[in-house]
Amino acid sequence: MSEVTDETSSPVTDETSSPVTDEQTARQVVPLLAPRDGVPEVVTTAEGVAKAAAALSEGTGPLAVDAERASGFRYSARAYLVQLRREGAGTVLLDPIPTAADLAPLAEAINPLEWILHSADQDLPGLAELGLAPAALFDTELAGRLAGFERVGLAAIVERTLGLELRKGHGAADWSKRPLPNSWLNYAALDVEVLIELREVMAAELDKQGKTGWAAQEFEYIRLAGPPKPKPDRWRRTSHITSLKTQRQLAAARALWQAREDLARTRDVSPSRVLPDSAIIEASVKSPRSIDTLRALPVFGGPRQRRHTRLWLAALEEARALPDSELPPKTQPFTGPPPPSRWARHDPAAADRLTAARAALAALGEKVSVPVENLVTPDLVRRLCWDWAPPVDGDVEAAIDRILEAGGARPWQRELTVPALGAALPETASDEPAGA
Repeated sequence: MSEVTDETSSPVTDETSSPVTDEQTARQVVPLLAPRDGVPEVVTTAEGVAKAAAALSEGTGPLAVDAERASGFRYSARAYLVQLRREGAGTVLLDPIPTAADLAPLAEAINPLEWILHSADQDLPGLAELGLAPAALFDTELAGRLAGFERVGLAAIVERTLGLELRKGHGAADWSKRPLPNSWLNYAALDVEVLIELREVMAAELDKQGKTGWAAQEFEYIRLAGPPKPKPDRWRRTSHITSLKTQRQLAAARALWQAREDLARTRDVSPSRVLPDSAIIEASVKSPRSIDTLRALPVFGGPRQRRHTRLWLAALEEARALPDSELPPKTQPFTGPPPPSRWARHDPAAADRLTAARAALAALGEKVSVPVENLVTPDLVRRLCWDWAPPVDGDVEAAIDRILEAGGARPWQRELTVPALGAALPETASDEPAGA
């Protein structure tokens, strides 16, 4: 088993250094209403990018980074505004749409730096599309999780640690809108205003709890992870898909979903704004065969959908023409274990293993003040318990460690969880799991 050698990687367990609570950090909260240096002009030209890059190069320390997307409005996850702040350089607000081809000087200036982000996995993929990627990372949201904070939103952590109130604003707005309102830009600038100070406070908290080494491994994992892989059969996530009773209806829903997806991608519009899930379900049940019968259904007669009537009809016709052998199954095929709710019926021993493993991990999470899902991913635990076969050599912990390592668990996670899982899983095929 790999070992964690950083002397800060073992949590301190005495009472004097346990994680602080919200009550212990209670203080007068000061509203943060405007950036200390004012809201800068948005950079929209190649000349502006070059000046911003030069200023950031002359700054010191890590770089605070945030990006605003247009989730719910656009199909893509691209960044429509990038916020940057560094000591000695101030804040930069960058419009990456008109400057996308001019960002090489900026990348040269900031890519070698440590970046500070909150929920970095949300923003890194869109920034990478612009050629922007950090050499090192500090994620304040993940730091809060590892520190045992109950609330890890940016506003909650800033209030708890810095005594400042970041008021809710325009995070869910359509950031593809142009021009961006001044109030939105004020909100955006404030999101990076405190990240540098917050990083120092959270680093100190992690060090106090003996979790600096853990955090370093997690930050590097997130930095190198890349965008998430698309899940198979995403069309099955259509709202109320379970109301469809036949495979032919499911085929219709799949065809409509794919037609909507293609159109949304082409137009860079959120799929729900192209055609709502409710309309897909309705058309899949009614299976209209003409323009008039389709437009008689809710939604399809509206001005947005009327122009695409032939597209929707073609999708429905495609589904009707499929041979039975090509119809989708009524339930989604599993590429891994079935839902845990079915384990007791299909494999009672596996259900017992999962119960014991979950109990052991819950106790461990409470002991070290880390959420269980950050100790080891729930999917990896399910796969371990479902597929578990006691090793021939009897070395249960070594077998578990190999499985966790193959599943992407970091060294600090394995060091903590392997002993707990080893005590929960049976050593031989006839053994009952601990606590069963």
